[in-house]
Amino acid sequence: MLRALTSGLRLPRPWRPLRTRSCASHGATGDPEIQVRALTGRDQGITEILMNRPSARNALGNILVSELLEALAQLREDQQVRVLLFRSGVKGVFCAGADLKEREQMSEAEVGIFVQRLRGLMNEIAAFPAPTIAAMDGFALGGGLELALACDLRVAASSAVMGLIETTRGLLPGAGGTQRLPRCLGVALAKELIFTGRRLSGAQAQALGLVNHAVSQNEEGNAAYHRARELAQEILPQAPIAVRLGKVAIDRGMENIPTQDRLEGMAAFREKRPPRFVGK
Repeated sequence: MLRALTSGLRLPRPWRPLRTRSCASHGATGDPEIQVRALTGRDQGITEILMNRPSARNALGNILVSELLEALAQLREDQQVRVLLFRSGVKGVFCAGADLKEREQMSEAEVGIFVQRLRGLMNEIAAFPAPTIAAMDGFALGGGLELALACDLRVAASSAVMGLIETTRGLLPGAGGTQRLPRCLGVALAKELIFTGRRLSGAQAQALGLVNHAVSQNEEGNAAYHRARELAQEILPQAPIAVRLGKVAIDRGMENIPTQDRLEGMAAFREKRPPRFVGK
C-alpha cells in the first residue's frame, strides 16, 4: 500500500507523477521526468523521488530541475516525510549531470540563469528539513554527484561511477560541488579530485568517505536503493523533531558562527586591539 501525497487520495498506480509540463525548448509536451511516492507499512515515513529521464540518462535539464524544485516545495511542508530518498528509474545511471545538449542551445545569459537554478536546486535539497539519502546505482557525474553531495547521506553500488568531471569539459562544478566536496573529504583531496576530474567507483568512494555505504550490485541494478531504504528504516524509529534539529545543528555548526561577536572578534584581530563583545 502507498500513501498518496494528496490527503485522502488513493491513486491507481504506485508512483505519483507531477503534472505533465510543456517543454519550452522543444515546444512539445512530454511525460513527467520525476515521480514521487510515499511508502506505507513498515516504511511509512519514507518518501522517494524517482528520476526517470531515460533519453538523457537523467541529465539535469530545465524540465527535470523544475519538477524537482516543485516536488521539494510540496514535500518540505509535509510533516509525514521523515526521510526523503533520491533514486533513479534508469538502470545503470543515477544522474549524468547537467544537460549539456540543452545548454548548447542557450545564450550566455540563459546559461547563467540555468546555473543559478541548478545551484538553487542543490541548496533546496541541502536545506530540506528531513534527512535525505541518495541511492547511487550507477553513473553520478558532474551535477549528478553534486545532487548526491547535497543529500545528507549517500549509498552507492560498488560498481557505480562518480566524479566532478567538469574540468574535463572546460567547466567548473557550478552547483555547489566546490563547497560541499571539501566539507565531505577535506580541502586537499577535494582539490585533487576536481583538478583531475577523476572518476571513482563506489568502492573507492566509500574508502575515501565520499559515500556512507557501498554494496555489490544485484541483477536488478538497484542494490544501492535497497541499502538506502534499509538505512532510512534505521532512521524512522527515532524522534523526528530530534532528528531534524540534529540536522540543523550539524549543518549550522559546519558554517561560520553568524554572530556580531564573531565579526567583532575578527575585526579586533585585524586591528590589533581587544575585542568589545556585546553578546549578540
